[in-house]
Amino acid sequence: MELRLRKNNIIDILKINEKISQVRDLYSLLDLVLLEARTITGADAGSIYLVRKNKLSFEYVQNDSLMGKGMKGQKYLYQKQEIEIDNTSVAGFVALNKKQLNIRDAYKIKGDVPYSFNRSFDEAASYRTSSILTSPMVTIENQLVGVMQMINAKNGRGKVVSFSRDDAIVLSLLANQAASAIEKAKMTREIILRMIRIAELKDPEETGTHVNRVGAYAIEIYRQWARKQDIKEEKIKRMQDVLRMTAMLHDAGKVAISDAILKKQGSLDSLEFEHMKMHTVFGARLFKDSNTDWDKMAAEIALNHHEKWDGSGYPGHIEDVNAHNIKIGEGKQGEEIPISARIVALADVYDALTSSRSYKDSWPEAKVLDYIEQEKGKHFDPVVVESFMEIYEVIQAIREKYKN
Repeated sequence: MELRLRKNNIIDILKINEKISQVRDLYSLLDLVLLEARTITGADAGSIYLVRKNKLSFEYVQNDSLMGKGMKGQKYLYQKQEIEIDNTSVAGFVALNKKQLNIRDAYKIKGDVPYSFNRSFDEAASYRTSSILTSPMVTIENQLVGVMQMINAKNGRGKVVSFSRDDAIVLSLLANQAASAIEKAKMTREIILRMIRIAELKDPEETGTHVNRVGAYAIEIYRQWARKQDIKEEKIKRMQDVLRMTAMLHDAGKVAISDAILKKQGSLDSLEFEHMKMHTVFGARLFKDSNTDWDKMAAEIALNHHEKWDGSGYPGHIEDVNAHNIKIGEGKQGEEIPISARIVALADVYDALTSSRSYKDSWPEAKVLDYIEQEKGKHFDPVVVESFMEIYEVIQAIREKYKN
């Protein structure tokens, strides 16, 4: 019986490995890895820490008990926290020693061990952590990538129990498989951020924090919008895998715009503004010659994120973005505009209004929300605005995490 269980677990891990090899976005990968790890160990909650600048950075969390209470739980996805890689905390001990820990009750850790359990999250979230299973994520080259932590194993009756020996073995294997996938996803993300840094050399307002916020806003707005449309969770996750990174590249076409226009202090004149509009076309050209889902979405967002629901946006209907002479057409309107671009339009404007720029101060929060409401049905898709407002607590948490 024990042999059959372990064989089934190995088969499960091979299937999980196949799934994670297909995911490109780092945070979509963390979401998938954590969900699969929790499923296979029966954990109510879990978190992933990644090594950043010789510390453990809290990167992803799932908690059925908290998430089941509605969107309030979703804000914990964007909690900012760093832990020293030392023996004082559970995660720090596991990272430093590259050694798994299986704790029966976090509140009954004996005094003869160097690590302790920090109760602050439990107290803030009205949660009770009991069993904890924590594994280092290590590559084949023995490089520490991070730490994966499972919390509160549950039996078939929903009672919190200890993690078993089989759980520990399975999580150790899964954590090490995930480490290599995470390293690849981090490289992809770094390439995206380097492209954005190139754009930042041209346009100082196009910063890494800005695009990180826009990408995170976009996937959270999309998740809420999609659920209102009764879109299946599997399709939502596939979309999120592509949307975050492509949303981050919405203004990549600005690299082709003159410095005299991008760095001008004050308002653009009519001719300068017409030229500025072309950044949407130049951005679409960067991605237009590939047929992958990623490139298709990057092109549609770059081209359409300045279109408006009422048809007053730009660049409008363009037959061929690669044509030598581009004529700005009549604006697209309503559902002619891809949902990805309708979402990024709101995410981008919200972030611009709530951020200080060289030419303006940030707007007060109440004024920003009033403006968005006023533009519902004009600039913005009304259902996208409703989705945004419904998750505004999460939006605020994202803004806090990715501060300038």
